[in-house]
Amino acid sequence: MGPCLRRGAAGLGGALAAALALATPAAAQDVAIVNAKLVIGDGSAPVEGGTVVVRGGKVVAAGAGVAVPSGVERVDAQGRYVTPGIVAAFSRVGLTEVDAVSGTNDRSAPRTRFSAGLDIAPALNPMGSPVAVNRASGVTRAIVAPGSSSNLFAGQGAVVDLADDMDMVTRPRALQYVAFGEDGSAKAGGSRAATFLLFREQLLAARSYARNPATLAEWGNDAMIQRADADALVRVIDGTTPLFVRVDRAADIVNVIKLKGEFPALKLVLVGVTEGWLVARDIAAAKVPVLVSPLTDLPSTFEQLGATQSNAGRLKAAGVDVSVGVFDDDDAHKMGYATQYAGNLVGLARVPGASGMTWDQAFASISSVPARAVGMEASIGSLRPGRAGDVVIWDNDPLELGSRPTAVWIDGKAQSLTTRQDRLRDRYATPQEGALPKAYDR
Repeated sequence: MGPCLRRGAAGLGGALAAALALATPAAAQDVAIVNAKLVIGDGSAPVEGGTVVVRGGKVVAAGAGVAVPSGVERVDAQGRYVTPGIVAAFSRVGLTEVDAVSGTNDRSAPRTRFSAGLDIAPALNPMGSPVAVNRASGVTRAIVAPGSSSNLFAGQGAVVDLADDMDMVTRPRALQYVAFGEDGSAKAGGSRAATFLLFREQLLAARSYARNPATLAEWGNDAMIQRADADALVRVIDGTTPLFVRVDRAADIVNVIKLKGEFPALKLVLVGVTEGWLVARDIAAAKVPVLVSPLTDLPSTFEQLGATQSNAGRLKAAGVDVSVGVFDDDDAHKMGYATQYAGNLVGLARVPGASGMTWDQAFASISSVPARAVGMEASIGSLRPGRAGDVVIWDNDPLELGSRPTAVWIDGKAQSLTTRQDRLRDRYATPQEGALPKAYDR
């Protein structure tokens, strides 16, 4: 069986489209998508007349002249763009249903005594409506970070898939999240000096714990961190877990990078980086990847005075690995904005005096580059052989504002593109007498 289609999507061909529309996302399928404008997602140019073959949930071949194995279902893309699924570089999907309703919001834990040890995986809800909404926008994987805790470190995030099933977590404890700058100062005692001191002291406490676990018990009530926090930070110190650091001011960025001198195994990933272009050479020299929001072009705080829409392009030109993500902008519900943001960078490259990206670079910034930032480029983010069978067929250029997916596979499983919003629209668009809930009688 083939992929479930968006209702009303223009054809993959009459009988074929009808058959595909009946599919369910129950099992992985062997499928070859042919006659595609094929985007590998690794920064290379699209391949005209390309083919991608998915078997056993994995990509086995993709490119021009790829032979379709016998017995594998063929889907004709009719020249449309076929790409890897979008990898949301920063998200709270699965943690939040309604932002203003605390009972549906698990992104932050401001009253807990734990911090770095918090693990968001048990809180994720694969049945939340934002999962389906983002999947229908072509997002197949997401890097999900916690919001905040009562302490400096927020906890351990995860990489998830957005498939229509209950098994959402691709990799638990995939990252540790911490905020510097103004947010970190508020947690640490009111100043950046306190933030950096608290950060160092907690990592040093974890290092001491790793050498001799009994030291934590000896500290008693004076312990800087809980045992679960120490366990999590040991994995940060030894480089097992990437450390995602929210930081915007140029001076703060430089000081965060200097921390690698004290803790050389740290795998830093900088998030936000509004003034990153001012210190792009430092970031590039340290080989630290960044996650940016290209639409942060005006300062909303004093640590963003250097905001410019050319930030991402200038960082990329300096040799920095740049992922484009949605944060500070409905990062649970609207991760699909990432395609628009990437498209804006393509347009920006044509503006005199501005800096953007090529189309190929921009698409990679929402697919393979964020996968690389979290250390999963060998598993997700592109259509290179061995990667997860996350494939999207688009009705037009995916970086154009009005483009939408017509078919999505995740791990080789065809996915429904119908959302709760679609069902509500269909139910109430042309209501019939007596068909509405009783409350509408009043």
